[in-house]
Amino acid sequence: MEHIYKKGQAGHPVFVLLHGTGGDEHSLLQVANFMDADATYLAIRGDVKENGMNRYFKRYADGSYDEEDLYMRGDSLMKFIEEMSQTYGFGLEDVVLVGFSNGANIAVNLLLQDDSKINKGILMSPLYSIDTSHLTQSKEKVNVFISMGRHDPICSVEESEHVVSLFEDRGANVEEFWGNSHEVTVEILEAAREWLETLK
Repeated sequence: MEHIYKKGQAGHPVFVLLHGTGGDEHSLLQVANFMDADATYLAIRGDVKENGMNRYFKRYADGSYDEEDLYMRGDSLMKFIEEMSQTYGFGLEDVVLVGFSNGANIAVNLLLQDDSKINKGILMSPLYSIDTSHLTQSKEKVNVFISMGRHDPICSVEESEHVVSLFEDRGANVEEFWGNSHEVTVEILEAAREWLETLK
């Protein structure tokens, strides 16, 4: 997969940057630098095209997710991250998935998987309305920061709260941040940066 890698300093997180629909591997570089300029990052371009726009998994014309493709792409992305951890020499225990919109959705998929080797995520404007009842493993070691919009035109408050419940119902530690819309703002990133400090 097309990607950008930057090695940071020891003791700092490894951000895996996952863009929104229409973005690319450059989209969240400033986000990473804002939250921790000394962090390592691996920015990955989604390899699905929707009307010429990059995404991480397919969806149908009505906007609903192609669940088979979602799980297949999630498995492929996880394998790619594992391969890159070997190539570049970073530990999966240090990885923080940082995703916006479609990137946040594929991050949800990775974090919720049974036996996932990644347990931290910053999820901005996620929407994940698919059945996960087949996943049963406790997520008590998972820590996620989720930013949501009270007036998000894409994801309702109820749909946002559903994402929170997917994690909390399995014991994950969730930090909620409520903003205005489907967005990445300085206020969100400042809150995420403060949350990262609590994990040290």
